[in-house]
Amino acid sequence: MGGRGASSGISAAKKKYGTEYRTIIEYDNIKFIQPRGKGSSSVPLETMSAAKDRVYAYVNNVGTLKSIAFYDGEGKRVRQIDLDHPHAGHMPHVHVGYDNKHTNEYIPLTAKDEAYIEKVKKIWNSIQ
Repeated sequence: MGGRGASSGISAAKKKYGTEYRTIIEYDNIKFIQPRGKGSSSVPLETMSAAKDRVYAYVNNVGTLKSIAFYDGEGKRVRQIDLDHPHAGHMPHVHVGYDNKHTNEYIPLTAKDEAYIEKVKKIWNSIQ
């Protein structure tokens, strides 16, 4: 079920599903989200979205793009690109899979990743 309580609709912190983030804008399958209040500092582990292959662009409370997360058709996070902090000396960098354990493993960006980052930045900059 995870810390958000995806099956029950209530997280371990007793927050109702859907109350931790607000949607700033949606473009195609990309949803730009921001934490409500002081909120979470990372993208959701899971989404209950009915949208197949949902992508979340996480924006912090000061309007900085922090990461782009990709989800499978069942709402599980499968890949995340961190944009604003180095990992093993690389920025941006990629984490693959559901569990985002910070190890010294570096997964290089692909050309497709770089193009997707530029697409997300272009969309975000167009609404600023």
